[in-house]
Amino acid sequence: MTLEQLRIFVGVAEREHMTKAAKALNVTQSAASAAIAALEARHDVVLFHRIGRRIELTEVGRVFLDEARAVLGRATSAEQVLSEFAGLKRGTLRLVASQTIVGYWLPQHLAAFRSRYPQIAVDLAIANTEQAAQSVTAGTAELGFVEGTIDDGAISHWPIAHDRLLLVGTAPVERIDNEWLRSARWIMRESGSGTRSTFEEALRIRGIDPETLDIALTLPSNEAVHTAVEEGGGVTVLSALVVARALSTGVLHALPFEFPARPFFALRHKERYRSKPADALLDLIKGNTK
Repeated sequence: MTLEQLRIFVGVAEREHMTKAAKALNVTQSAASAAIAALEARHDVVLFHRIGRRIELTEVGRVFLDEARAVLGRATSAEQVLSEFAGLKRGTLRLVASQTIVGYWLPQHLAAFRSRYPQIAVDLAIANTEQAAQSVTAGTAELGFVEGTIDDGAISHWPIAHDRLLLVGTAPVERIDNEWLRSARWIMRESGSGTRSTFEEALRIRGIDPETLDIALTLPSNEAVHTAVEEGGGVTVLSALVVARALSTGVLHALPFEFPARPFFALRHKERYRSKPADALLDLIKGNTK
């Protein structure tokens, strides 16, 4: 039994006329007759009385008509669901992003996305770079946004924006050399965060083993690190986005240590289905960052 056979049966039953039904359904009369005959033969029933040149439903046909209409109605609803997802009128977009990105870069893009596609729900999780990559690999998030590099053959990652890291403290410093870096007291993000991994790579380039630093505190969020430094706990490296207000008010000072521009990366699994909402968000971000 096919949906086409049901469609033809309902059309014929509602009109009680094979020729009129075939014309309305845009099929030939022979195709309509064959569809009805196939249903009757397969189930060994008679759906229509043939009375001269007219037809009318049998008792079986009347009962079956209600069921056939119900099935076609469900099929139409199912097709509508697919159309709504394809047309960005329904769905959930699952994202994962690092703290810096969630707190300072992504909200403006999500607000624009919500304004343009109000019927798409956004499920956003916060994680460090390593955890975000794991979520994308596992399929619990379709898109990830991180500031650290990813070494996972299953994931595509590409630069989507740029950021700048700053070394900051509560007092100005005229000059920073390797001896100063080793002797300073540090407040750091946790291992696995993009901020920490970028800083550690910069240290290695200067010939400093990150393990030799005097790390007073390791904290799990930008805000916690920021507060600890403001309270005199030590110095740190944070995104310029995170410390912008504290720098403008003089609470913190940017110290003379240069970092290259740091890309924000978008992550996506290479083999998983590419949903329309995810493509729409990426297109929006691309358009807003030109």
